[in-house]
Order: sequence, then structure tokens, then C-alpha cells
Amino acid sequence: MEFFKEAKAVSLRSHLNKYLVADDDQESTRQSRNGSARKARWLVELVDSNPHVIRLKSCHGRYLTASDEAFLLGMTGHKVLQTLPENIKDLKIEWQPIRDGFQVRLKAFGGTYLRANGGMPPWRRSITHDNPHTFSTQNWILWDVEAIKIPENESLTEYLSMVSSLSSVSDELSGLEIGSPESIYSGYSPSPRLHSRHSPSPKLSVNKRKLSMTTRTTAMDLFQNAKAIRLKSVHGKYLIAEEDEESVTQHRSGSSKNAKWEVEFVENFDSIIRLKSSYNKYLTASNKPFLLGMTGQKVLQTLPGRLDSSVEWEPIREGNSVKLKTRYGQFLRANGGLPPWRNSVTHDIPHRTATQDWVLWDVNVVEILDTSSAAVAPVLVDYSDSSSPLTPSLNSASHSGPESNDSLVSSQQKGTDGRLIYFRIADEYGETDEGFEELCTTFKGNGVRELTKRLEEELGIKDITICTRSPSNGKLYPLHLQLPPNNATMHVVVVPISSQAFGDLMASGMQL
Repeated sequence: MEFFKEAKAVSLRSHLNKYLVADDDQESTRQSRNGSARKARWLVELVDSNPHVIRLKSCHGRYLTASDEAFLLGMTGHKVLQTLPENIKDLKIEWQPIRDGFQVRLKAFGGTYLRANGGMPPWRRSITHDNPHTFSTQNWILWDVEAIKIPENESLTEYLSMVSSLSSVSDELSGLEIGSPESIYSGYSPSPRLHSRHSPSPKLSVNKRKLSMTTRTTAMDLFQNAKAIRLKSVHGKYLIAEEDEESVTQHRSGSSKNAKWEVEFVENFDSIIRLKSSYNKYLTASNKPFLLGMTGQKVLQTLPGRLDSSVEWEPIREGNSVKLKTRYGQFLRANGGLPPWRNSVTHDIPHRTATQDWVLWDVNVVEILDTSSAAVAPVLVDYSDSSSPLTPSLNSASHSGPESNDSLVSSQQKGTDGRLIYFRIADEYGETDEGFEELCTTFKGNGVRELTKRLEEELGIKDITICTRSPSNGKLYPLHLQLPPNNATMHVVVVPISSQAFGDLMASGMQL
């Protein structure tokens, strides 16, 4: 609740990297990637009679409301609307913020949660309130919160929004924001969220009312021209790729080649990077627990068969440091304490105050790209092992695939919990949106019929068929009778029987 006490307005970002917006019909809500629009801004109202809840008011002056209207008849989940109730004490417009790591859940009066849906239409981009009944939808109720300073001159905001869509000046203006978002997590410095890789423009002053316009200075600005970096933990040690070409640790020597990590940008994602070790392997957030029964999972060097989201990291600025976030909200963490924790590196969410800064890293750019010439040539910046000023430096999310890779799942896990099934949902024409991450579930058994029933329960839909996509021609082929043996991990596509894609399968003579 302390998140919202000092914030006059917030924006809420879902696990799909989209923002909660109030539609122009002044009734419906949905998700949008445009977080700078006024529709993505929600005014915070504290409730005098209950200090544990808040109300959120849209730009249309209406309240975010957990309605009783079913989103789809016969399905779980109810609509979240904008309403203007006759009684301001209506409990449907009250939400209880519950902290979950670095994110929040917003709980409605009936015990359900504000939920950002993924998958196929009509679920895609929709907002409901519901309880996550399956493991694969647990993070659909988690929200990143950004505090927004309301500008003194509201009309100027509207003007910039209008100009950005009408003129050639749009590229310059679209990067400008009135005020600046701040982290509203207690005890943290302002943290601008990531939106672009553009370099920041100088601050501009507008009249004597001290209205300021600034670009968001993001952690990605540091990596824009970086070819290789070093990462220094709060313990004064560097992230090291060990010589076994698998493990990752911390060491005080930053002059070793093993302390250097090559930076790769992920195509179509402006705020995501990969880090490659001196052994040409990627820094990977694995599924392997560091110690059985303890929080924290191993961070490894791997070279997966395909580059999925387990090797993707989102840099987030935290004061003068950066946090490196996995697709599912965990952070690269440098552990301290006694062995076996000492010098280890895991990905986790710090739950105790004493370990909050263990996820913060200083970034040294040790090799930069010289973009002044036609041929891009690396320029080496040599640093001694001693702590030196960072030059350039920062003392500080739908991704390409599943959080874990087949090779990262131990045989013991597979044998205990069953096989991992990664799945996407096909649209009317059999296409899948690669902008969304694959969903994942565990499944014990080898029968296609049992798997079909399991996925129907996971998705809350009926009448589907399970297909695989041919790597050679991209066509869908339905699964038959039995799944492959040995609990092998599978990637499948869910096709609704009511879709045209299913009809095309039947017309092509596929025996379902």
C-alpha cells in the first residue's frame, strides 16, 4: 500500500509489456503498448474509511471497476470497466494493492485480481478480474507500477500528443514526456522504465512555471553503443564466466577476459539484451534450483539450440545502478554470506531488506562501437581492476520464447513432474503471434487425449486439437494417439475446432 501513498497518478504495465488503458468509449478497458498516452494514466484516490485500498480514476473521470458482467458466458473471468457509480462507497471500485516482489497484485472486493489476458482473441489484450487457476497464468495478475507526475499545463501534453501524430517533428516530440515516471517502491530511487534505445535529449525548460520536459533516461542508453561490458556487484566483485564453460560466479579480479560480456540486442525488442561470455555462450536464467528447497535458481553459460527468453535480460535503471530482469520478473543476483552462497550468482527476487541491493550491478563499458566510420570497428577501453569512474557508465518486456530451455531441465525434474509442454494458441487461420511468449505446463502421461483435456482446463476453452508445426514447411500437423516417449519436452500449437484452420486440416485429409 505504501507504493501508492505518495503517487498522484500511476500507469500499470502487465506481464505482456502492455499498459492498462481506458478506452475512448468511456466504458471498456484493455492493454496497449503505448504507455505515454493519457489513457494509460490512472489517478490514485486513497479511501479514508479503509487505508488498505485505493480507487483508480481514468482520464475520463471514471473509476476502474470490477464488474459482475461475465467476460464470456460460461467462462471464468468478469469484465473490468470504467464506471461512475452513484455511490462513491461502492466496493466494486476499490482495489487492494498487494506487493509481490517488485510488482503488485490488485485485489478486488470479491477476492479476485486485476488480470491482463494473453492468448488468442477475444482474450488477447483484454482485462478481467479473476483468480489464476493454473500455473501458466500466475503472472497474468502481476503489474509493474510507474508513478507519473501530472503536468501543471495539461493542454501542453495534449498538444504534444497531437503533433506527434501529424508532423515530421514527431520523432523528436514522441520521446519527450511531461514530468518523469518514478519508482514508487518504498526505499528505492526513481527508476524510469524502458521504452526506446534513443539517446537522451537535453532538458528543456518551458516558461516560468517550472514545467520541465525530459526524455526518459533508460538503462538501455548505456548499452546502445556498447560492444562488451563488465558487471560489478554490490560486493565489489565482477560477474565471471568460469573455465568449465558452464558456471557463473563472482570474483574480485575484473581484468580477466572472463569478466567481459559481449552485448547483443534482441531484434524487435528495444529494451532487451543478451550477454555472451568469452566462451561464446549466453548468460542464462536456468530452471535448476541452486539449492534444493531454497529460493534462487542457477545462472549458467549455455548455448541453446534456439535463442529463447532464458537468455534475454531487461536492464532496469535503479538510481545509479542497473537490475537485469528475466522475462518472469526475477533478477540477476550476486549472493553474499557463507559458502555455498558466497560468490554464487542466481536469479531470484530479494524478499528481505538486507538483500535488496544484491540485484544491483555497476556497468563498465570495456569495448565500444565506433559508429563514426562506415565500417563499425570496436574500440577497446582498458580498465584497471581498481574501482574507477565508469566511462560511459551507469552505476546503477512478449518475448521470443519460453523462460527455460530443454537442456536446462534436469532429468530428475522431468521424471518427477512429468514432461514440459510449451504451447501457443493459433488464430482463425492457424497463425501464432510470436510477440507473445509460449505458455508452459507440466504433464504426466503419454496420451494425446489426456493432454488435450489438460490444455482445455489450462486455457478455460473447450473443443481444441493439439498440433505440431513442421520445422521444414511451417505447416500444422495434428498429434496422434501417443506422445513421444521418455518425457521429452514438447512445443505444440493449440487449434480451436471452431477455427478455419481446423477446417483446413480436415479438408487436407488429416486424420484427427
